[in-house]
Amino acid sequence: MSDPAELLAAYLDFYRDAVLRKLEGLSPPQLRTSVLPSGWTPLELLKHLAHVERRWLCWGFAGEPVREPWGDDGPDGRWHVADGESAEEVTAFFLEQCRRSREIVAVARLSDVASGSGRFTPPAVRPTLGRILFHLLQEYARHVGQLDVARELIDGSVGE
Repeated sequence: MSDPAELLAAYLDFYRDAVLRKLEGLSPPQLRTSVLPSGWTPLELLKHLAHVERRWLCWGFAGEPVREPWGDDGPDGRWHVADGESAEEVTAFFLEQCRRSREIVAVARLSDVASGSGRFTPPAVRPTLGRILFHLLQEYARHVGQLDVARELIDGSVGE
């Protein structure tokens, strides 16, 4: 791939898939139990990443109105998945946000500047799509690494 836009999109899809692979095979209790001092669970991380997609691309770049763009963090400020939300619902939310993000990216250029509505209202600096996609790659790389550690602590799996 020599086109930077294709390269960024492909790497994002790689990391999106990596997140889902790291969650495969975990039981419902394992998805909802933290093994780290910070307290987040694997399912909470997946929901957080769905909100990251929404916040940066739907709300931030495209300027679409988004309900709860920061997610529904609990009173302690942590990522939150309600007791009544199933892993399938959170996964469907994540996949839908990724689908919508791909649509937004497909019709834009890396040099396009984020909308002046939504997240980046003046006087905020409006980043380009390229800057946003690079940020998303950084976010995913960090969280996939965190999931590596969590998965190893949960069941010894490494490098999946």
